[in-house]
This record gives sequence, structure tokens and C-alpha cells, in this order.
Amino acid sequence: MSENVILEVRHLSKRFGSHEVLRDIDFSVSPGDVTSIIGASGSGKSTLLRCINLLETPSSGEILFHGQNMAGRQVNAAAYRARVGMVFQSFNLFSNMTVLQNCMIGQQKVLGRSKAEAREKAMFFLDKVGMAPYIQARPRQISGGQKQRAAIARALAMEPEVLLFDEPTSALDPQMVGEVLEVISTLAGEGLTMLIVTHEMAFARDVSRQVVFMREGVVWESGPPQQVLENSQREETREFLRRFTGRGH
Repeated sequence: MSENVILEVRHLSKRFGSHEVLRDIDFSVSPGDVTSIIGASGSGKSTLLRCINLLETPSSGEILFHGQNMAGRQVNAAAYRARVGMVFQSFNLFSNMTVLQNCMIGQQKVLGRSKAEAREKAMFFLDKVGMAPYIQARPRQISGGQKQRAAIARALAMEPEVLLFDEPTSALDPQMVGEVLEVISTLAGEGLTMLIVTHEMAFARDVSRQVVFMREGVVWESGPPQQVLENSQREETREFLRRFTGRGH
């Protein structure tokens, strides 16, 4: 593993019973990379992120974080997730807590920060994503776009080295997609290392350093966005992109 690789997936496979959802996945991520993972529904994209975040246990293969295999048995998953955070399509905010409390609890429980320090970090990142006016609101009182921005602030408050996004705009109304993509684009510009499962092809083209196209649980094609999105080597990639173009993406 080279010095400048932060995360490396090697020969990763995942089976649910006899169904193989991921097969022999290989790719690596360097600090500051933005990697967009694209592909049709059911191609294994979300399962891949869930394996990387240890929400699913890989059936075989390795997930190397700074050279250490996180797919091993003796791993403290909570400590690892503090460094490799995740933002979900369905927000996963605690409904009985305010936006501010949502952004503080993980810091206090996992990182052991004091209430004052957790609040200070939470306020910094909520302000960064434009959510400072809504800190006392509960999730039911804010829009989908605001919920997702709060969820991003919550993940950022843990100050992770890598942030995973699982289709962060798919549960949003069209007018709210832009506000969330703008936040993610800003983070990309600041050098945050990110893996993003997305259906937003223009966004993937504009912010990614590498694009990974998945099909039927396999990495079918990967490389710089210009290569994968505009000069695909595989007919299956071109067909997938044509379908998206036809749907107005």
C-alpha cells in the first residue's frame, strides 16, 4: 500500500445467503480524493459503502484504513466510524432531539468531548452548512434539504478523515437537491476525502477525481470522470449513461 493511500478496498466480496451482492471489489482512495460511485439500482453501491463503514460485515476481502485491515475481528467499529463517517439518504437524525443535540451526541459519546466543546464544534459546522438558524428545531420541523445539511454537519462535527455519502440527494425534492450538492461541492473544494454514491452525473463529473461504475456487484470501469463519463471503454457503461441522459440527467 503506497504512502498516500488512506483507504484501500481489496478483493471485497459480500454475500447474503447464496446471493453475491459484491464480487472482488478493488479500489483505493488518497487524501483529498472525491470518488463518485455510479451504477443502476441493485448494482451493489450502497452495500459497498455499508461494508466500508462496517455496517455490513464483508464476506471476504480487506478494507485497509492507513494500512490496517478494518474487516478483521478485533476492530472497534465505533472508533473507526468516527474517522470514516457516513451520511445516509434518509438522514437518520434522532427525531426526539434538536438539530444541535443531534450534532453533539456522537461527539460526547464516541469522542468523549465535553458538552461545551461538542456544542462549539456543532455550531461551527452547522453554521458552515447554513443551519445555524435552525439549531433548536426538531427534524420534523425542517425540510428534507435542511435535514440532510444537518446530517452532514453532524458527520463533520466528528472531524472524520473520510466521509461516505449514500445517495445524499435521492430522498429530496428536486429544488432541494442543489442546496445539498452545493454543500458537498464546497467540502470537495476544501480537500475533504469523500466517497459519494450518486445519480447526479453532472455533479460526479464536476467534483470527482475518480468515478467508479458498478454493475451487478462488480467494478465495471473506473478512472477520471472525463474517461468514465465522456469516453467510456465499456459498452455497458455507455448504455447506463445513455439511459441517464435520456431521463434528463
